[in-house]
Amino acid sequence: MFENWGWRGKTDNKRPTTPEAQEVQLIASIANADRQAFEALYRLYFGRLARFLDKMTRDTHLIEEIVNDTMLVVWQKAHTFNQTSRVSTWIFAIAYRQALKAIQTFDAAVESNFEHHAAETRYEPEHQMSAQQLEGDLNRALRALPMEQRVVVSLTYYHEMGYKEIAETMECPVNTVKTRMFHARQRLRFMLSDSMEEIL
Repeated sequence: MFENWGWRGKTDNKRPTTPEAQEVQLIASIANADRQAFEALYRLYFGRLARFLDKMTRDTHLIEEIVNDTMLVVWQKAHTFNQTSRVSTWIFAIAYRQALKAIQTFDAAVESNFEHHAAETRYEPEHQMSAQQLEGDLNRALRALPMEQRVVVSLTYYHEMGYKEIAETMECPVNTVKTRMFHARQRLRFMLSDSMEEIL
């Protein structure tokens, strides 16, 4: 939808000095219907959102559509961004809500294979772990988690968010985030082999 918009930036004597300040400036420009700024933000966030949504939805066909829906909301609502949170927290919160809506709208049975994945991970024959096997087992275990736990793990370990940011993204109390992480870690320990417990 937005891939062909180009952005080379504007000459500004007061250029933002930090990545966060640059993102705030991009949002301000987008609020003024600056398509070049929007393209810059789109390119900046596409990969991050795609990785997050892959962990959340487990449906590759939905990812690009949800990213585009998310960025459309950013385009339409940029004027409402009031800097009470980081730009990344605001955008990830939009992506989270758009993903929930997409899952319901398209009736994507993201939890339908839970037992299959859990059993597949739990009853695999024992084997000598390599780095690739370790990563594969971990990914299967993550995909077997309930969605809300999977989101917390993804935002913590793949996007380096703290509990407060995750709570803002998911619109829930910090203690709820902590509880979801606790149960996620317990489930991962159960599904993964004893030799992996030291990394959790």
